[in-house]
Amino acid sequence: MGLFASIADRLAGRAAVQPAGMAERVEPRLDSTPSASGGQDLQHPEQWLVTSVGGGRSAAGVAVSESTALTLPAVMQAVRVLTGVFAMTPLIYYRRLPNGGRERATDNPLYALFHDRPGHQTPSAFKELLLADILLQGRYGAYISRDLRQWPTAVTRVDPAGIALAKYFDRREGMTLFYDATLPDGRRERFSGSDFWYVPGFTRDGITGLTPIRYMRDALGAALATSDFAARYWRDDARPGLVLSTEQKVTPDDRDKIKRDWKAKFAGNNHDVAVLDQSLKPVPFTNDNEKSQFIETRAFQVVDVARAFGVPPHLIFELSKATFSNIEHQSLEFVTYHMMPHYERIAQAANMTFAEDDHYFEFLPDALLRGDIKTRWEAYKIQREIGVVNGDEIRAAENRNPIGGDAGSEFWRPLNYGRAGDPPPTPARRESETED
Repeated sequence: MGLFASIADRLAGRAAVQPAGMAERVEPRLDSTPSASGGQDLQHPEQWLVTSVGGGRSAAGVAVSESTALTLPAVMQAVRVLTGVFAMTPLIYYRRLPNGGRERATDNPLYALFHDRPGHQTPSAFKELLLADILLQGRYGAYISRDLRQWPTAVTRVDPAGIALAKYFDRREGMTLFYDATLPDGRRERFSGSDFWYVPGFTRDGITGLTPIRYMRDALGAALATSDFAARYWRDDARPGLVLSTEQKVTPDDRDKIKRDWKAKFAGNNHDVAVLDQSLKPVPFTNDNEKSQFIETRAFQVVDVARAFGVPPHLIFELSKATFSNIEHQSLEFVTYHMMPHYERIAQAANMTFAEDDHYFEFLPDALLRGDIKTRWEAYKIQREIGVVNGDEIRAAENRNPIGGDAGSEFWRPLNYGRAGDPPPTPARRESETED
């Protein structure tokens, strides 16, 4: 109990009292300072304030944050695709069976918690928000409500920008994490792992997730600057700037006056007729968007966003390089290489926090891996003929009611198949041959 008492004393801000005659020991230190990989601590305002806005301005001079990044259609569509596909994939709680198989633990409260009722949200909204926090903030945190029997009854998301990590390391026990977070009722407390569910994204220290918005700040800032340039260009009626030139001498005061008068009458989309005196001549700046590859730049920035979030370009409608002959395989690759890491990360985090012995969570993306209907039924036919599945299992995979009886539960075995080394079966005689 000495170790836990010492930890509790440190959490409460008290110094542990050493018994008489014992050597002085070093008190465990709860490290809540910001880590080099981007950790946040509300005791250091300069850290979380910069983090909350995305880390300052980009090289293009544009402030990049979650709210500004989502104004880019490519970012919005990438996040919407990833979170939407993730939300439509069910999270199943399984029970391991003694024979090595498994079954759905539908009678367990944890099954209903993550599959049907995660709290005040629908399961789809719960999973969509979970992955959105990981993509945009680098981590997800939630408070775990429990009943008198300590069964989880609800999972309530907290703002990931306000989560601060407190670390305690023991040479025998390893690392222990505590979480400082603000609950929806406004109270800020420190929680242990039994009361708080924490899921980091891609991380360099195993604790703090990295966010594409922060580390792709310059690329996203360039895209925002390009979009802003286009908006200003059309706002000014697609007219570039100009210079008023004259061969006469103009004093500084007159220059300022001429500039103010010109901007007051002809700036923006004003189409009034200009009447110039003092031999003034308007000389417009040349601005050729085709030579400056403005369209190509915007298309490349869409691909950059696809790289940052791990989305195939065709899913965010960048089809300039698409051949339309391999879209199905690219969609399967999207599930395998882009969605599966998210499934595994979150399922394993749920296992560590919630799963009981001989139980585990697993996402079920079978519907996403289906090919076209012809390919799918050809695969069913092969599985049926070699005895892998029966008729009812095929119908269940297609969301149809079972046949019932032996017709649906029987497994087929080809007559010309047998176990190696066994003699071939003797064919049964027909009734007419027996009578003869």
